[in-house]
Amino acid sequence: MSQHDPITIAIDAMGGDHGVPVVVPAALAALERHPHLQLILVGDKATIEAALPTRDAAVSRLQIQHASQTVGMDEPPAQALRLKKDSSMRVAIDLVREQRASACISAGNTGALMATARYVLKTLPGLDRPAICTAMPARQGHTHMLDLGANVECTAEHLSQFAVMGSILATAVDNIEWPRVGLLNVGAEQIKGNDQVKEADRLLRQSDLNYIGYVEGNEIYGDRVDVIVCDGFVGNVSLKTSEGVAELISSYLREEFRRNPWNRLVGLLALPILGRIKKRIDPRRYNGASLLGLQSTVIKSHGSADRVSFGNAIDIAVVAVDKDVPARIDRHLERYLAGSDSP
Repeated sequence: MSQHDPITIAIDAMGGDHGVPVVVPAALAALERHPHLQLILVGDKATIEAALPTRDAAVSRLQIQHASQTVGMDEPPAQALRLKKDSSMRVAIDLVREQRASACISAGNTGALMATARYVLKTLPGLDRPAICTAMPARQGHTHMLDLGANVECTAEHLSQFAVMGSILATAVDNIEWPRVGLLNVGAEQIKGNDQVKEADRLLRQSDLNYIGYVEGNEIYGDRVDVIVCDGFVGNVSLKTSEGVAELISSYLREEFRRNPWNRLVGLLALPILGRIKKRIDPRRYNGASLLGLQSTVIKSHGSADRVSFGNAIDIAVVAVDKDVPARIDRHLERYLAGSDSP
């Protein structure tokens, strides 16, 4: 798809901790950034209309699709799938299936989103499970990491498939011709790791991916690897730990700069540097995880996303559609997996 072709994205306007008050301004700002973008906001029509400005040129490229139900953040995925067929999440996904939209975005219940998207949109041929992938800040740009929670238990074959999808995503989004792929492990030595990781290592060494071997947790933020593969349990713990450490460091800095008048003066002098550092590691810049392996683009936003964060999720969806990521994965998957199965 040409980057000049118009694209339409469906947004679950009721999902997440904030819903419409965050989604509407983020959507209007995204329409300003992307002249070829059209949006369908899905949810309670009256609530969405009340949040829209009466005078904004971008509103002309925005539609509202009414949905009478919402999915709770703690609602069991099976219940949401079975009983919430007119939820804002389900209707947004249905719009993609009906080809009225090229992608959908939700800040709602992750399990329900994955279950519903997988049921409605199906996985690509040859793939067993979708995986959640997002970018993590690194010394030189960012690192793509998957899976981040969709699959708590994985086989070696699943990890191999995740590596394929992550590699293709890095090529499509970052224009990296041969992305470096690493397998997250408790050590870099060949004897380290459980049987699942060791078997995945064997499969990846037989593939034609640019597989560099095991990487440890401290390398997530380095510049040695472009794609890091792990199961969803390890990935989710790593992601949440990273968020916690970032919050801790930020808290420590605020405490120290407020400790006494001298520290406050130093803090004022350091503000430009601190501002640049904050911008580089701002988690809002990395909000928006791709559900890779589905036949269409689905983006999961953090449930507590603010307007800036949710806007970034929209930007990621725009890039994924412009770059035709699912079709790229589909085209390359058979060749990659054939290479990984060769003796």
